[in-house]
Amino acid sequence: MTRTAPQFLFDFGSPNAYLSHLAIPAIEQRIGVKFEYVPILLGGIFKSTNNKSPAETLAGIKNKREFQQVETERFIKRFKVQPYVFNPNFPVNTLNLMRTAIAAQREGVFEKYVEAAFHHMWREPKKMDDPEIAAKALASSGLDAQKLFARAQEPEVKAALIKNTEEAVARGAFGSPTFFVGNEMFFGKEQLREVEEMVLEK
Repeated sequence: MTRTAPQFLFDFGSPNAYLSHLAIPAIEQRIGVKFEYVPILLGGIFKSTNNKSPAETLAGIKNKREFQQVETERFIKRFKVQPYVFNPNFPVNTLNLMRTAIAAQREGVFEKYVEAAFHHMWREPKKMDDPEIAAKALASSGLDAQKLFARAQEPEVKAALIKNTEEAVARGAFGSPTFFVGNEMFFGKEQLREVEEMVLEK
């Protein structure tokens, strides 16, 4: 039986996408299929859907931010992952990082790049929208940052990120992390349990 590979639509600017990334390997082992990582630009999705980041939407709402923290602590415990370290430079403009994710796919270093970019955003946080800082960070993770950054500026790479983002919105996405199992959409890291269940059912 061939199971449907779940898709993970992500942007490095989302700490919840980072936590999802940490939880995914154990889920992959249980379901026997790998997730397909799809780079999207969260800023583009927000613009297209008139959405805003939780930092804005939760501001001034009594108890909601506190509950989200409890929910995150439950997730960390359930999936046995490390909590993220809040990036003091947040929000970080991820346009170049996400374009570089497309470039990394084409250079055959996508998994290594994703691991490095998430690490330098949410494990050892840095100002990753500063090209010099980002290049140094990625080089320390064994990547040819200058080669990747150069390829990220190619028109077809830029177009591919736009296409991913527009297709995500057309399918119903409004934020990150978003998951798809076939045409079924799930939003938020807490939905990973439902993603796992649906893959096992198919």
